[in-house]
Amino acid sequence: MSTGSVPAGTGTGLRAGPDPRVAVVVITHQRREELLLAVARLLALPERPHVVVVDNGSADGTAAAVRERFPDVELIASPENLGAVGRNVGVSRLTTPYVAFCDDDTWWEPGSLARAGDLFDAHPRLAAATGRIVVEPGGIEDPIVAELRDSPVRGAPWLPGPALGSFLAAATVLRREAFLEVGGFSERLWLGGEEELMAADLAAAGWELCYLAELTVHHRASRARDAHLRRRHGIRNTLWTTWLRRPLRPAVRRTLHLLRTVPRDRVTVLAVLDAVRGIPWVVRERRILPPHAEARFAALEQAQRLSTARRYVS
Repeated sequence: MSTGSVPAGTGTGLRAGPDPRVAVVVITHQRREELLLAVARLLALPERPHVVVVDNGSADGTAAAVRERFPDVELIASPENLGAVGRNVGVSRLTTPYVAFCDDDTWWEPGSLARAGDLFDAHPRLAAATGRIVVEPGGIEDPIVAELRDSPVRGAPWLPGPALGSFLAAATVLRREAFLEVGGFSERLWLGGEEELMAADLAAAGWELCYLAELTVHHRASRARDAHLRRRHGIRNTLWTTWLRRPLRPAVRRTLHLLRTVPRDRVTVLAVLDAVRGIPWVVRERRILPPHAEARFAALEQAQRLSTARRYVS
């Protein structure tokens, strides 16, 4: 059966023409060729989503290339690298009820955005749905998928998939209303594990997050990355998020576990020093999660200790 012969709203995820409900925000930095491939794939989707590209201060001609090759794409050329806050800027340009995020090395499978729209329409308290991540070029599932599928978090009984405590931004569709309610991504965290703080605030506000196997996102990891800097920010942001939102005992427990298991090297030392320098800010902004939201993070502690997919290595 052809895509055009399937009527809208059948629940198949394929619609008879463009789907105006879900837009896509892509952040990029210094990856022109990879971004151009990802945008071409997004524009070829049957949903024909509106695509917003936020170029985080690239100096490799990314912005000019997007303007020339994809005139219908909304381009935001930031003079500086905003990190994850670039997503906030992209979302601020949208009026669609739902937004799918991508990095410049990820892209959504045809039909996934329409399926997400159907599921969000049906579940008005669903804030975020993370899809199945397929690693390219091999086409195998990312190891994190098993952890998402077997999540120990208990959510509302109406959820269409396993409840999650956090999400992976580049593989997630979010409800724009919920995203704006909690203020988007933290400017202080910048990039690297920035999702956990937003997930905590969504849960505190009564929103739900889940994994949806019906959604698929492809990831071909770029080699153009500073793995040490990403690890440094990831350790720092985990410490900050822990002390911003967790009660005293769980915060101490997670901090000790993190410090016991990260590599003992210069990157880790710098990350811890970064975290220490942020203590005054953390103290000012500390808001302990309400019991229903804290229960989600408590349920994840054992899984985090045993995880082989969530390690701070570089």
